[in-house]
Amino acid sequence: MKEATGELNMTVVTVVAIAAVAAFFYAFIWPGIKTNILNSTKCANVIDCNCPASGGTCTCTYLKEDGVTTDTVTCPNNEKGNTISNG
Repeated sequence: MKEATGELNMTVVTVVAIAAVAAFFYAFIWPGIKTNILNSTKCANVIDCNCPASGGTCTCTYLKEDGVTTDTVTCPNNEKGNTISNG
């Protein structure tokens, strides 16, 4: 009987540990990953950017999901010129 109780205790400890790791991931790690994915998607779909000549970041305009309204996003300056226009 003692062996069965010991195995049950280890099972409970294992389940609690897995739940704690999952909660930590979803509370602290996942929001940052999600934000980076959304910003990368927005930067990939820009229609107009104003960039400085020497590196830095660009202020870009992109179309929202409805295909009509626009919004701005800050993207890394990956181009050599001052203006990017895809549309």
